Amino acid sequence: MSAQLLPTPSASDAVWQAKVHLAAALRLAVLDGLEEGIDNHFTMIVPGKTDHYLLLPYGLHWSEARASDILVFNDAGETLEGEGVVELSAQCIHAPLHRLTGARVVLHTHQPWATALNMLQNNRLLPASQTAAFFHDRIAYDDHYQGLAKTMAEGERLAGLLQNKQVMFLKNHGVITVGDTVAQAYRRLYKLEKACQTQVLAMSSGQPLEIMSDSVIAQVLQRAPEDRHPIRERERLYFEAMMRVLDRVNPGYAE
Repeated sequence: MSAQLLPTPSASDAVWQAKVHLAAALRLAVLDGLEEGIDNHFTMIVPGKTDHYLLLPYGLHWSEARASDILVFNDAGETLEGEGVVELSAQCIHAPLHRLTGARVVLHTHQPWATALNMLQNNRLLPASQTAAFFHDRIAYDDHYQGLAKTMAEGERLAGLLQNKQVMFLKNHGVITVGDTVAQAYRRLYKLEKACQTQVLAMSSGQPLEIMSDSVIAQVLQRAPEDRHPIRERERLYFEAMMRVLDRVNPGYAE
């Protein structure tokens, strides 16, 4: 008996799945307390394109995001598909980050614990917890807040700082995570908030933090050959589990 080949997903299927995942991530951000209502932005490069991006139209609350709401825009901030006007800072921050770093997914929030850390003069995330250690040497820092992003030059400046890092800390502002998939970028955003939360809580005790040694950090970052769940599988399983949670508590994102 010959093996049955699975059909190759069409381009339209890939775009729809991307919209579903982006809408799910927006709703998850509300569930996880990472959002500011209708502000901040999650974007993704349209599958099969290099200069077209997916975005929730400004004015919709993240808790009501649906795949069918997601619009497509370009570097010029023009809406190519869907309804709604592209918010200026979304264009100015996200389009250059996608274009210049090659990141497929860019998530930007003012989530409370990470933003609290970015309000401090010394805003470095320290490897004092296992979760924080996973971000060691993977964070870029923008230490000079420039005000609201109103020009593409600001996004280009941020792209120059981010380069090949996974996360950017924006002093007096918020954070950005990037990834190849929505699942990857959102898992980073969620874990980053947990790492920032525990650091700020520990700092509030007034006691010195116990910083891990370089050798321990290296051991944390090194995946053992016998690991039963490679990192990409962990990302996929995490996001699928969280979508099941949404299916129970806030369904409708896939409409």
